[in-house]
Formats: sequence, C-alpha cells, structure tokens
Amino acid sequence: MFLTCCGSVTSRFQDWGLLCGGMLRTTVGGVGVDERDEEQEDEGEEDLRDGGVPFFVNRGGLPVDEETWEQMWRHVARIHPNGEAIGKRIRGASDLPKIPTLSVPTYQPTTSIPQRLEAIQKYIRDLQYNHTGTQFFEIKKSRPLTALMDIAKEMTRESLPIKCLEAVILGIYLSNSMPGVERFPLSFKTQFSGNQFCHIVLGVHSGGRFGALGISRREDLMFKPLEFRTLADLVQEFEGAYRGYWHTLRKVKIGQYVSHDPHSVEQIDWKHSIIDVDKLTKEELRRELERHTRDMRLKIGKAAPPSPTKDRKSNMGSPLRNPGSPMRRNSRIERRPSGEKKVLDPKQPPDMNGYQIRV
Repeated sequence: MFLTCCGSVTSRFQDWGLLCGGMLRTTVGGVGVDERDEEQEDEGEEDLRDGGVPFFVNRGGLPVDEETWEQMWRHVARIHPNGEAIGKRIRGASDLPKIPTLSVPTYQPTTSIPQRLEAIQKYIRDLQYNHTGTQFFEIKKSRPLTALMDIAKEMTRESLPIKCLEAVILGIYLSNSMPGVERFPLSFKTQFSGNQFCHIVLGVHSGGRFGALGISRREDLMFKPLEFRTLADLVQEFEGAYRGYWHTLRKVKIGQYVSHDPHSVEQIDWKHSIIDVDKLTKEELRRELERHTRDMRLKIGKAAPPSPTKDRKSNMGSPLRNPGSPMRRNSRIERRPSGEKKVLDPKQPPDMNGYQIRV
C-alpha cells in the first residue's frame, strides 16, 4: 500500500487492495501474467515484457529510477482489469498518507523460540505480499551472505511489500541472533493445468522440530509453526496445501543450513538436494528427506570460512563486478538422485477453462 516517486520510494502509498484485488483474477490468453512470479529462479536473465521472465525486477536500487517506475505502471495497466484508470487515480491523488515504517521485532530474554519465530512471521506478513508485478529488491542467489544481509537491512528501512524470495532473505536476517534455530531454503515446483509454478520458504529447525517462515498469496503456503517432527512431515504439510488448490507437487529443492554470521562470505546452498516427488513413493520420499536431514546435521560444527577483516572488506567490490570476489562453489555434495519414475494414473484436474490458480 504505497505510492512512490523517483525521489523517495516510501514517501506516499495507496490502498493496496485497489491494486491487487483485480490482479489476483486477471488472465491473458488463459495464463496469468504474473502467476509464476513466486521465485526468481534463474540468474542473469534480462527482464522481459512478454514471456521468459514472469515479473520485473528493480535492478536499479532505491529510490526507483524513472524507467523502472514507468515500466511498473505499464505492467499494472496490462494485468489489472481497470489498469489504466486505477493507475491514473492512484498517481493523481494528492492526499495519500505517508507509509509507516514497521518496527523490527525485539524480544525479552525469556521469549521462547516459537514465540520469536511467530514475531518474525508477523513482521513479514505485515509488510504484505507485493502484487505489482515488480520485485523491488534484487536478490542474486550467487552473492555472499553478507551482501544479502545488507539487502535485508534495506528491506527493514523501506518497509515495502515483498515476494517470497525476499521474505526468505529477510527471515534469515531476522533470525541470525537465534543460534538455537537452524535455517535452510525449501523450494517447491508444482503443476496446474499444464503450467509450472515455483515458490520458496525458509525452513527452520529447532528443538527437534521443523517449521517454516515466508510469504505467499495463500495463507497455508508460508508460515508453519515449529511442530513437525520430521522434514518429511513438513513437506507433506505443504503438499497437502497445494492439493487444496489442485496443484500437483513435482519437485522439492532443499538447501543446507545457513550460517548465523551476518558477515560470512559463504554463499547460501540453495539446492543441495533436488527431489523429483512424482518419481517416488511416499516411503521413498521420506527416506530421501531423512537422508538430507542427516546431511544438514553433518554440516553443524564444521568451521565456516573466516569473515573478511575490515581492510579486506574495504577492498571487496560488488561480487558481480569484481573478478576477485568469491566464486560459486563447485564442490557441492553430489545431489542424490530420486528413484525410478513410478507409473501412475494421475487424476486429471478439473477443467477450469484456462483459469489459473496462483499460489
């Protein structure tokens, strides 16, 4: 719920329901324009107006530059039923209140881990899901953790709506001070009516229980309380939620535990294990997830690469521009193959006449 200008992204805001209410229903040629925007899946792709990349990414930083700003409104005009009119109405308003800056959660020493995680999730939820079709913070998965934490700090300063990948980075940042909580990326690829959709959350593990933090259009595809005994139980909980929207879970990608050192130059291991769910029985899937859980536990206690000294930090440029910056690791543990595809007679989803259910 914001309206921005080139000088200050957080200077004004609009009624967010006006913008996103119709966007949730809009389709073009039977396929929603921004329906696959749950995960910024591939690195280095240019933003495209039609096809290829399903949503725009603000690559120019904040405040938003003129070109990105106008591009966002053109995109809104295409995907909102009353896009042209609502764009003029919002941009022409002169009495919009100033957007409030949300306070980052703070805790008492006696606050329990589940309560802290719930406070983090509330903060993420209060930022709201970004329905504009333009992601405001560029998240490059190949960047070191310290650079991603700088982006998370910027998110807390700006209080702008976010998408699921931004929520994962923010969740890591807000839980860095909780050494008893292990965090790992957990992404899903689903299929509905011949189209594939991606989504990502931040898996959490503490006290022998699993849960998740994140954001989504759907209430049951983000936060999961810390109450699942195994990783398989957590994944099956998400799979059940997807079934409620007639989505078939095809693939699960699970990363390794993320360092708690905000100055670490490690890169996040986003997909240590890639599991083809549709090729496995439930028991085989459970064994694969248990195997990955053991792999994650083996990483705990291993010495992480030392964080850079102040002198070294001052000489480190952007990891994407400086040839001396850390490169993506080539020594990942080999991903474990899923079993042979099991021949099944899948149930056909109901005919929705091309309507796409976005999650």
